[in-house]
Amino acid sequence: MSRILFITSNRLGDAVLSTGLLGHLTDAHPGARLTVACGPLPAPLFRSVPGLERLIPLAKRSYARHWLRLWLECVGTRWDLVVDLRNSAVGRLVPARRRAFHAKAARPMHKVEENAAVLGLSPPPAPRLWIDREARRQADALIPAGTGPFLAIGPTANWLGKEWPAERFARLALRLTGEGGPLAGARVAVLAAGPERDRAQPVLAALGPRAIDLTGRTDPMAAAACLERAALYVGNDSGLMHIAAAAGVPTVGLFGPGYPAIYGPWGPRGRVVVSSVPQPELLARVTADPNARGLMDGVDEDRVDETATALLSETHRTCDQFASGSSTPAELPPLR
Repeated sequence: MSRILFITSNRLGDAVLSTGLLGHLTDAHPGARLTVACGPLPAPLFRSVPGLERLIPLAKRSYARHWLRLWLECVGTRWDLVVDLRNSAVGRLVPARRRAFHAKAARPMHKVEENAAVLGLSPPPAPRLWIDREARRQADALIPAGTGPFLAIGPTANWLGKEWPAERFARLALRLTGEGGPLAGARVAVLAAGPERDRAQPVLAALGPRAIDLTGRTDPMAAAACLERAALYVGNDSGLMHIAAAAGVPTVGLFGPGYPAIYGPWGPRGRVVVSSVPQPELLARVTADPNARGLMDGVDEDRVDETATALLSETHRTCDQFASGSSTPAELPPLR
């Protein structure tokens, strides 16, 4: 029985974007025993991967001692394949029949494509999630019984410079779910990581009883189980955005100084709205002042509303056609 070591990111978004490559490995090597090494934050997303033998959450330690720990845990196994997306020394120093490493792309490409290039895969396999029964049980407990199709929003990010103003998120949610909106009468699930919870409070306060407060209440796997039930997700460039897209939810990602061509939501149900301020200007402002404010002010509220409404219309129509057997969701054009 073959053994595969898969070393992926400590960051949530990058780890999600690597799941397509991992999914390919589970399909191409049925029965293989997998060991996945990743950061502690994304680790829950990998706990139900088919064939998982070990999951190693790799918390950073001073003097790179986390890499020494990983080497000590893996050097005693002779691996049939090592896939190292961190391009680390560990991937080179453990015994293995075959090794594949991430390399910086020669041309700009989406991170999913860059990961697929590690094994020469074309087309690139899309990110996927292995949502388990426990995560769905948590979602049942967190989302009120009887809640119909709902809007999910992610008003925070791991960097303040990527956050669209909270008041705009609140107004957008009320427009989409208010009278005449495409999700009229729907509840609004607000998601944020624990350390970012305070920054989501203005949105929760503005939404009042319409809000479903999921801030700081889920790990990534439970968040995925909640998000897969949403009719639409709108959020900043963040790991939650990638989880929503991987769960198949129509997803609108908001970008200011980020890189939508590399980190936009992957797949036919993903759309991006970028700032009206040119990216080079935004990056220059960051260089001049790493704590610069207002980097997302150029993301127009009306345009986000129009993009979300159009995406909802397209995906609902496609789902109806798919149910009748006349087409498939894959026929939706991706934003590339």
